[in-house]
Amino acid sequence: MNPAEIDNRDLDIDPLDQFGTMGPTDLTVDLVTFRLKVTGEVHRPLSLSYEEILKLPSVTEDVLLICPGYFSNHGRWTGVHLRDLVAAAQPREGAAFLDIIGYEMKRRIPLDNITSKKIILAYRVNGEPLSKKHGFPLRLVYGDAYGSEWIKYVEEIVVAPWPKPDSQ
Repeated sequence: MNPAEIDNRDLDIDPLDQFGTMGPTDLTVDLVTFRLKVTGEVHRPLSLSYEEILKLPSVTEDVLLICPGYFSNHGRWTGVHLRDLVAAAQPREGAAFLDIIGYEMKRRIPLDNITSKKIILAYRVNGEPLSKKHGFPLRLVYGDAYGSEWIKYVEEIVVAPWPKPDSQ
């Protein structure tokens, strides 16, 4: 199943206790020192505490998480839309990608995707605070992408330019 080809509008929300999980599940994040950073090719770098993130406008999206051959879970995810965070940091001209960095993982997303897809940094799922095994305090929820793209324990977003061609 390709998540981009599935219409999930009529799917039931799966109970949280039935959600599968892969990757790291036991990282403990200290909320006293935690900061979500938005850095790189921006005019206004951000460094937000968990409490500051919770005060930002939130969005709730029903998104299907598919880990091919293992599980699929349809959940109701609540968090901050990635496009709003990036807009607040004011990307510089030439910015083309977002590197989403979490514990032992990094994914690159084209900047153009954040306005056309369901892409949020979630702190709740199915009305419950995000658990440690699902990436507390923040997890990338990336609509239309496989679960391997859903980074857990997100701590930084780096706005990056197009790669420069190798000089010969």
